[in-house]
Amino acid sequence: MQEYWELYMKQIDGYVASVLFNAGISHELPSEDKWYVGFIKLKMNHPDGRGMISADEEAQLSFIEDKIEMESLRYRIGTYVGRIVSNGEITFVYYLKHDFEWPDVVSSAMKEFGSYSYEYGSKMDMEWEIYHKLLFPTAIEWQIIQNHKVCDQLKAQGDSLYLSRAIEHKAYFETAEARDAFITAIEEEAFKVKDFVEHSEQTHMCGVSFYRQDKPFYYDIDTLTLHLIEIAGRYEGAYDGWESSVVKI
Repeated sequence: MQEYWELYMKQIDGYVASVLFNAGISHELPSEDKWYVGFIKLKMNHPDGRGMISADEEAQLSFIEDKIEMESLRYRIGTYVGRIVSNGEITFVYYLKHDFEWPDVVSSAMKEFGSYSYEYGSKMDMEWEIYHKLLFPTAIEWQIIQNHKVCDQLKAQGDSLYLSRAIEHKAYFETAEARDAFITAIEEEAFKVKDFVEHSEQTHMCGVSFYRQDKPFYYDIDTLTLHLIEIAGRYEGAYDGWESSVVKI
């Protein structure tokens, strides 16, 4: 399975949560041989004020995380797919070939960490629902992840994210009629069409690229792109991201 990790924030049960997951495996699912999900939920000893990992405990928790993975590899039963940090707890999630040795993996990994209280368990999950519904981001959460990546790249090149500039977006639709209705809606909000993508052998969708003067600062671009996702959804379309030139003071 491929390794491509993403980290993002969301709310779970009313608490802020940090989710780290392996996005690289998503196109390989469901797995042909890992039909069980196993977890270890550990209560942190020194979380910060938000219930997240504190600087004082980060190294120790990282050591525990590595130890669990070492034991899962030694028993050759599982693949580490992600973790959730929320409300003073950290939950490690594995997918397993079988689960009858999962208690042994947990026991071997945690025997060195007697100061931590934890619980663990496993169950059959052939469709990887825990991965898809709990770890993998929604379309909105995924867009925010991509937004912040682009913002980070612009900032690394010396961009002042507070300066307005032409930001180009793309969206795709099943029919030209749906695309035209979308264009009418965004033109009412001062967007201008740049180009069209027509049906071809490469894609059965038809698309449009469009632009407007806006700021690409994190919260501004999040608000804008989520609004465009909502508009595209009205016409059964899909928003497909944005790009910007670097603008320096």
